[in-house]
Amino acid sequence: MLEVKNLRKEYGGLTAVRGISFNLQPGDIFGFIGSNGAGKTTTIRMISTLLEPTSGTAILNGAEIRRDPMAVRRMLGYMPDFFGLYDDVKVWEYLDFFAAIYQVPVKQRMSVIDNVLELTDLTVKKNSFVQSLSRGMQQRLCLARCLVHDPQLLLLDEPASGLDPRARAELKELIAELGRMGKIVIVSSHILPELADFCNTVGIIEKGELLACGPVGQIIQGIGSARILRIRFIGTNGELKHFVEGRPFVQEVELAGDGELRVEFTSDDVAQAELLKEIVSANFKIIGFREEEADLEDVFLKLTTGAVQ
Repeated sequence: MLEVKNLRKEYGGLTAVRGISFNLQPGDIFGFIGSNGAGKTTTIRMISTLLEPTSGTAILNGAEIRRDPMAVRRMLGYMPDFFGLYDDVKVWEYLDFFAAIYQVPVKQRMSVIDNVLELTDLTVKKNSFVQSLSRGMQQRLCLARCLVHDPQLLLLDEPASGLDPRARAELKELIAELGRMGKIVIVSSHILPELADFCNTVGIIEKGELLACGPVGQIIQGIGSARILRIRFIGTNGELKHFVEGRPFVQEVELAGDGELRVEFTSDDVAQAELLKEIVSANFKIIGFREEEADLEDVFLKLTTGAVQ
């Protein structure tokens, strides 16, 4: 398991990370959410032993990042947001080089390389030159490089940056598969649709401070008691808006477009049914009435202010 305990990083008068703590178990895919400059990369670099914390620590399967960094490095794979690929090197040669660095036995290397190529769907590119690969394939090759030593923890910093929609979808499925294999995966991003489909736990960071951390459903439920209702109708915008504003449990009403209201509502399903009954009884022509499900974007916008360091 991974235990992060009060990690803090200061640069002179700037505090980049302010005492972050969380625990992850095998199979967890942790979405590390924050705006550019929030402290995501600094945190990941401390966990990966590339930056020494000002205070606090992290422990991976009993190895502590400050006392035994080499043991930690043997158990993790780190994919930075910008990475180098060597020209005039074939895909299998690139992976063989890193397998040698990680001391994978010579007799096992080609088998390991074939396995990670199959996992990342790059088998047909085994003998291609690295510089000939598309951006999406290069991202997958970098991830394959991180897997040659079978790490327990994967740190992926903005892994889908610059990818087209199809390549992004393929990468998301690959990350989900790594979670199903029992690996701990930390995915940092500021693009929320990348994370919503496959992360089972998230952390939201702003100005170096962890604002929320936990299972996705729990975080979404905890953002507030108000439900969001969408009411589609035929008729004059102002009349229905004024009527709904005077009903019980209604906090705020705004026009969400021509013929649609967005309503913040603070009660249960029974009260929703009663609200709909009152609207219909008042002879308003309703063609749609539904509760909008909250998502990670709602959570992020509710918890953060947009402030940067």
